[in-house]
Amino acid sequence: MSISLSLSLRRLWTLDKFAYSLRVFLAFSGIITLGWALDEAALVIPLFLGISASALSETDDSWQGRLQALLVTLGCFAIASLSVQWLYPWPWLFALGLGAATFTLIMLGAIGQRFATIAAGTLILSIYSMINIEHHGGVPEETPWRQPLLLLAGAAWYGVISVVWCALFERQPLKQSMARVYKELGKYLILKSALLEPLRDVDIEGRRLALARQNGQVVEALNQAKEMIFRRLEGQRGDHKLNRYLRIYFAAQDIHERASSTHYPYAALTEAFFHHDVLFRCQRLLDQQGLACKRLGKALLLNRPFDHRQSEQALLDLRASIDNLHAMREPRWRELLFPLEALADNLATLEEQLATAHNPDVSDTRRNEGLFDRSPSSLSDAWERIRLNLTLSSPTFRHALRLSIALLAGYGLMRLIDPEQGFWILLTTLFVCRPNFAATRRFFTQRIIGTVLGLVAGWASITLFPHPLAQSLIALIAGVAFFANREEHYIIATASITLLVLCSFNQVGSGFDLIWPRLFDTLLGAAIAGLAVFFILPDWQGRRLYRQAADALNANRRYLEEIIHQYEAGKQDDLAYRLARRDAHNADAALSTMLTNMLHEPGHYRKHDADDGLRFLVLDHTLLSYLSALGAHRHRLTQEEDKATLIPVARRIDELLAYCADQLLHRQPIRTLEGDVETLLVQLDGEPPRTPSPDKNQAVVAYRPVQSQLRLICRQLIPLSDAANRLILKPEANPSPDLDTSHT
Repeated sequence: MSISLSLSLRRLWTLDKFAYSLRVFLAFSGIITLGWALDEAALVIPLFLGISASALSETDDSWQGRLQALLVTLGCFAIASLSVQWLYPWPWLFALGLGAATFTLIMLGAIGQRFATIAAGTLILSIYSMINIEHHGGVPEETPWRQPLLLLAGAAWYGVISVVWCALFERQPLKQSMARVYKELGKYLILKSALLEPLRDVDIEGRRLALARQNGQVVEALNQAKEMIFRRLEGQRGDHKLNRYLRIYFAAQDIHERASSTHYPYAALTEAFFHHDVLFRCQRLLDQQGLACKRLGKALLLNRPFDHRQSEQALLDLRASIDNLHAMREPRWRELLFPLEALADNLATLEEQLATAHNPDVSDTRRNEGLFDRSPSSLSDAWERIRLNLTLSSPTFRHALRLSIALLAGYGLMRLIDPEQGFWILLTTLFVCRPNFAATRRFFTQRIIGTVLGLVAGWASITLFPHPLAQSLIALIAGVAFFANREEHYIIATASITLLVLCSFNQVGSGFDLIWPRLFDTLLGAAIAGLAVFFILPDWQGRRLYRQAADALNANRRYLEEIIHQYEAGKQDDLAYRLARRDAHNADAALSTMLTNMLHEPGHYRKHDADDGLRFLVLDHTLLSYLSALGAHRHRLTQEEDKATLIPVARRIDELLAYCADQLLHRQPIRTLEGDVETLLVQLDGEPPRTPSPDKNQAVVAYRPVQSQLRLICRQLIPLSDAANRLILKPEANPSPDLDTSHT
């Protein structure tokens, strides 16, 4: 019984939202205790609002970095709260300040994610300040500084808890992040194994599309883990435990490269070995390695042994199956057995990397362990990032302008109709209005449904449990539920925060009087957000699809350049290579995200068929998988004939990818590449070296992985260029000029 309870608590501790929710619980419960001890329920509301804004502004850092971020956050909160307090009596000045502050804070998000998080929290606290002032009937003449100080006190209280928590449990977020990486890698491997299933008439395109989308999840998890490690390595490079997580991260990158590689058209292998078990063995091995990745993530979280014996046995079974095919000496299989061996070697190396990831301390430490710092290095660098986004082609600029106008419209409407608790209109607009239509549409629906559910639950709570202590406990539980669900289950989060508001405000007045105004204001705020994202500089994804596709091709081209350099100089996991590889996967993931958002837009505003975009995504991801295989097997070419033939072919492929990307970026038709591809294939298929055959001493063509992968890449160029041509906007489409004539 005690062992089971201990294991349950350990598993609860591993949940990434548990620590966050526990910090919020400590902060809220402390304020409730203070309110009851002083017998001043009016203190609770502004302190709750300050805690909420601070928790929403929390950044992931070391405890030193989080302390610095907290000081900046409190400074921004103080300026925002005092400005609202000062401008509140003058509506015109207030409106000007609201618009200017909104635009400035959103533009600060162009500097980096830390600044975007703090800026968003500052905007939220500004509206909380308005709600607090309105609740008290205006700015009190005797104690005008009381409410801003209470908001700041609540924010500081949560900030102190956050910093102390981070100092005590600094490694836990790293464990959770790395566990997520291996969980997403496991899902990717399981999806990849479906491509090896030897079945005819299956939807291969659909499986490749699912794989490309899952690749986006893997890339997101890797990027999050990298940022977490980097922020903790600042000033602590010699820390042994941090370096261990760094090596685990590098192992995940290597596994990702192996997992995303493709060595041969699987349809040809399926046709040749349809009546044999070798592809089933490949599929089972890849599936078992996916499950092993998931187990590895749990092992890292729980500090438990990692068992991958099932995948090791699956690898032995695959080797035995390939040996059996060799023993059959079927002439028509000879050339296909070479890529099958390469596939098996790749999976064997992946198996070794799984063991390395679990025990990175015994791995080779000679690799370059540098990480690329994407944060601004100076004030001039930060300003340059903002300046580059001061254009209508920038989604950040468009969102800043759109949200500023939407909040001004909400404030004007509020002044016009003078509703009760009217500032809830602005809060709803702020939360619902997102940078693109798809996200706004999702939050629009979920916000309204969550508010209705929260109001019903709130009405029932304050009716059935009129005692203030019971309502305080309900508010506490609802507050924790909001922060635990705000990212993944927004309906529950909205219902929870609505319940918290009703129970909290009922402590100092009548919560029943807030029900209808809250519903009315939510509907108005959501409507303003929906109209704003539809009519004010709408950022339709279809209009930018060609540009993102060009970025993906350019990223693949730079990845190929680094691979070529590795074949010339020898394998080296340096920063330049890893950065090019990561940029290629980032571009592929960004294209996948854009297409997902595009599918939720009104059909009239899709400048391209969604099928054309999805087709390009599948082809681009397939190209990336061929490049990954080329990178996975990289080594220094030793034979002069290889250097004289393969390197020029690779450079010509690089030039053709650059040409396609440039034509796509400028919306110019791409000429047919059939002649270029035919020339390259002739160069690759020149007189290849031969090796003796065990069958009657006949010479057979030697298999060269580099040559094979370059051939696959060459054949991918024609369908890829055709798909790119379909993405180019036609003149009669009359695209928005501000979107299509410039880019950042």
